[in-house]
This record gives sequence, structure tokens and C-alpha cells, in this order.
Amino acid sequence: MAMQFYASPEQIMRDRSEFARKNIARGRGVVVLTYEGGVLFVAETVSSTLHKVSEIYDRIGFAAVGRYNEFENLRAAGVRMADLRGYSYDRRDVTGRALANAYAQTLGAIFGEQGKPFEVEICVAEVGRTPERDELYRLTYDGSVQDEPGFLAMGGQAEAMASGLRTAHRADRSRAEALGLAVSALSSVGGEGGQPRTIGARNLEVAVLDRKRPGRTFRRLTGAALEQLLAQAAPAAPSAPDRAAAPDAAPAGAGDSTPQPTDSGTADAPDAASAPTAADPPTAADPPGDADRPAGD
Repeated sequence: MAMQFYASPEQIMRDRSEFARKNIARGRGVVVLTYEGGVLFVAETVSSTLHKVSEIYDRIGFAAVGRYNEFENLRAAGVRMADLRGYSYDRRDVTGRALANAYAQTLGAIFGEQGKPFEVEICVAEVGRTPERDELYRLTYDGSVQDEPGFLAMGGQAEAMASGLRTAHRADRSRAEALGLAVSALSSVGGEGGQPRTIGARNLEVAVLDRKRPGRTFRRLTGAALEQLLAQAAPAAPSAPDRAAAPDAAPAGAGDSTPQPTDSGTADAPDAASAPTAADPPTAADPPGDADRPAGD
């Protein structure tokens, strides 16, 4: 009689974790961060119909990376739970924390009891009445939940993207500035030789939870509205190589501040008309309003 193969529980858990992490890292990145008007979702995608970012409830959004059919099942279950709770009690009783706890229990049970864990990493975001009350929750394949301080990055090379967000993120940024920061983080990884990439509007999925909108705060930014916002964001969020580039070498004698005499014996005076003036920082006007997308898109 053949003896049954034995593997320790620690080895089984390690193998499952390695399997899930390896497959999640293959996915394209997602960045979620807060800004002065709410919460911004930016995902790199190659599909215009398979959404990584969606609405859960009035003030709650959802973002995910990994295997699409698995996180789509989680999203649909979250929508049903939120609708049932809001209908049974009150819409204000539907919170991001409650949804995050439910997702954590589901993912933890699947990781521990089933043979294959879910290859997903998700974010549940809730926009508050004030910036201080915004909430971001990250949930991993094993049911671990973490409250993130204003920003998070998921998917392939998430740590590299998060390092740039950590130094540049501010909750008082405008929408265009926040979009420029998110796109800069996504494009900073995955290029040849470690060089930044260029990601066009057609390869971006962008949505916001707009704090100023009554009722359902979720809206997608597509088409002309997204292109306009990207144009405003371009000067507001230069890439890391541009910020780190050294200034051009000054011409000979440029460092000497002493006026030089001319042929007539008088010193050259600086031209007042050519004096540089500080450029006004770009402002981020709200793009034209898009139609609300239903929670089940």
C-alpha cells in the first residue's frame, strides 16, 4: 500500500502564497489616491469593456488586479451586499469598512480551505464628506486587509510605483495634478532598460469618487474629458528623469554678475522686458460631466 504524500501546513501556505503573488504580478498596474475633490482611480488596461474600476455604492468604489473572472465575482457580491444592506436599513449604513471586512472573510476562507487561492488584489475606497474622512482599504489574496494612508499601488512592480507616490502625494492636489502623478507612477515601470513609458488615454481607465456630487459620487472620465485632463496634467507632473535632470551648462562668463563696460564706457544694464516672470501654475478645471455608469458595469 502506497504511503500518502505529506506536506506541512507551512509549506502548503507558502506554495499558495507564491502561486498567487506570481500571477498577480503579471497584471497591469492600478493606482488609487486621494485628492482635494475626492478619490481618483487610474488603471492601465488594454480593454475598453473589461473594467478594473467600478462602483459599489453611493460613495464607495472598487478597483482590482489579477484574474478578471475572480475579482468580477467579488465585485458583484459586494454590490449585492451593499444593495441589500442599504435597502434593509439605511443607505448611510453601507460603509467601506463593512465591505472590506466581508471581502477579507471571503478571501481568507478561500485561501485556507480551497485548493487554489484567488489570484486577486483589490481596493475598496470610500469618499468622505471631508478629505480627512476618505478611506482606502487594500485586500490581498489571503484575506489580509490594510488601511492605506491616502494612496496605494497594485499589480506588477507595485513597490516601485508606491515609492514615487510616497514622496510626491499630497491630499490637497487638484484632480489634474493627481492624475499626472498616477500616470507618472504607472509609466515609470515596465519600460525597456528601466526607462519610463508613454501611456496614452486609450490605455487608461480613469474614474473618480467626486466629493461634491450629491447621491452617487462615482463617475468615469473618458473621451474628450480625459484627454483634456491629461493635457492639463502634463505640465503639473513631470517625470522623474525630467525632475532630476541637471540644468544646461551656462555659457562662459555667465556666472560673473559684474556688469561689463561697453565700448562707450558704460555698463550694460539688464533688459527689464526680458526678465523672467513666474508662470501661473496650471489649474485643474472639472472636465465636462460624464453620464453616471450603473453599478453593474
